[in-house]
Amino acid sequence: MSEEATLDEFADSSEEQQKKPQQPESRFWGEIPEGWELVNGSEVYDVNPNPKPSEEPNTYIEMDALDTELPWPKYFGERNASEYSGKTFSEGDTLFARITPCTENGKAAFVPEMETEVGIGSTEYAVLSPKIDRIHPWLLYYLGKSYPVHNYAVSRMRGSTGRQRVPFSVFRRELDIALPPVEEQRKIATVLYTIDRAIEKTEETIEQRTRVKKGLMQDLFRYGLDEDGKLRSSDSNSEPYRKTKYGEIPESWDIVPLNQLVPEDAPIVYGILKPGDHQPDGVPVVKVKDIHDGEVKQGDLLHTSHEIHEDFKRAELREGDLLFTIRGTVGRMAFVPESLDGGNITQDTARIRVTEANPRFIRYFFETETPNNYFERNTIGQAVQGINLEDLREVPVHLPSEEEQARIVEIIDQHSESLRNEREYRQSLQRLKQGLMQDLLSGTVRTTDTNIAVPEEIAQHG
Repeated sequence: MSEEATLDEFADSSEEQQKKPQQPESRFWGEIPEGWELVNGSEVYDVNPNPKPSEEPNTYIEMDALDTELPWPKYFGERNASEYSGKTFSEGDTLFARITPCTENGKAAFVPEMETEVGIGSTEYAVLSPKIDRIHPWLLYYLGKSYPVHNYAVSRMRGSTGRQRVPFSVFRRELDIALPPVEEQRKIATVLYTIDRAIEKTEETIEQRTRVKKGLMQDLFRYGLDEDGKLRSSDSNSEPYRKTKYGEIPESWDIVPLNQLVPEDAPIVYGILKPGDHQPDGVPVVKVKDIHDGEVKQGDLLHTSHEIHEDFKRAELREGDLLFTIRGTVGRMAFVPESLDGGNITQDTARIRVTEANPRFIRYFFETETPNNYFERNTIGQAVQGINLEDLREVPVHLPSEEEQARIVEIIDQHSESLRNEREYRQSLQRLKQGLMQDLLSGTVRTTDTNIAVPEEIAQHG
C-alpha cells in the first residue's frame, strides 16, 4: 500500500478481493484453473453402454490384453452374440480395469478403429464411453490412466482378498473431472499421445535388438569365433564340430559341469530359509523378487538379523558373485554389486562364485538354448516350480579357451549396452509422461503453444 493510499481505499480493495469467486477444487487435482469446469464423470461419459451387438462375430478383448503403457489393446479373437457378456465397447471408448491386480497396475486401454462396429468383452473392466461434445476421447483415456484416478479406484475396491473389484458406482457417481476447454483438451491429448508414440517406437527398438542379440548368442555359443574374431560358419573346414547330448559345439571346446568352475571353499549354495522380520541395521538379503532385468533392485531389500546371517554364513555374498534363482521363477540372474558385498540370499536363489571361467561368459551362456533345455528338463513342482541344487551344480557348460571366452563376452557386452541404453531411455520417457500427466491434467502447466500440430489420430475424434 502506498503512503498516499487511504484506509478506505485499502478496505475497498480488500472487499473486491473477497468478492472474487473461489475456484472449485477437485479431489484429485486440487484447485482447478480459471476457465476450466469441475464436472462429475457421468456428465462427460456413459458407463458400460449396452447397445445390442449384431449376430455377426464381434471383437473380443480379454482383461490381460489391456496394455499398461501403450494406448490400444491387442485383440484376442472373436465371439458371437450368443456369448455376449453384457459389456460392449466401440471406437473411442476407454476400458478401465476394475479387478485385482490389474487396477493396481494402472491397466486401461483406448479402443482404436475396429473391424466390427461393436466389441464385446469381460465384466472385469468398466467401459467409459465419452460424450464427444463434452470431452475428447483421448483426454478421457489419459484421465483414466492417471495416478490420482487409479489410486482412488484402488482405495474403493471391495471384496475378498485376491478377488477385489472397483464398484461401478465409482465410475457413475464418484469421479470428478477437471475439464479444460475443448481446444486445450486436444492439445493436452496431443502432447501425451506424442510421448506414447515415442515409448512405442522405443519398445519396438528394444524388441528388435533383443531378437538380434538372442540370435547372435545362439550362433556364438554354437559355432564360436575363429582366430580373427569372426563367427565360424557351420560348414567351416578350419575346425570340426561335434554333436553332443546338449547340442553342437566346436571340437576344441570342453564340456564341464558348473560345479567344477567354482572354488572348493565356495560351493554353489542357496541361502537363508527364514530371514525373519526386517531389521533396519541388519544384513541385506536378496530375494527372487529383487532380481530384474539382470540387476539386483535395491530399493526394497529385506534386512535380516546378524545372528541369522551367521547361521547361513556359507551363502555370504561377495562382489561379482552370480545369483541364479532356483525356485518360483527359475533362471533370473544378476551379479552382486559392491554395495551388497557381505549380504546374503534366501533359499530360492543360488550363489555361483565362478573362478575357473569368465563369469560373464557363464552368465551369457545360461541365456542360450542348451542350458535352458537342461533347466526345463530338470525343473520340478506344480504350484511352485524349482530346480534342485544338485542339478544346477551338474549343468553342462560348453567352454572354449579363455581368449575365446573374452572375445565372445566383448561382442555380447556391446549389444547388452545398446539394450541397456534403450531401456533407460524408455524409463526416462515413462517418467516424463507421468510428470506431464500430473501437470497437464491438473492445469499446473498449460498448453499455450498455438503451434502444436494435432495428429490425425487425435483430430479424427474431435
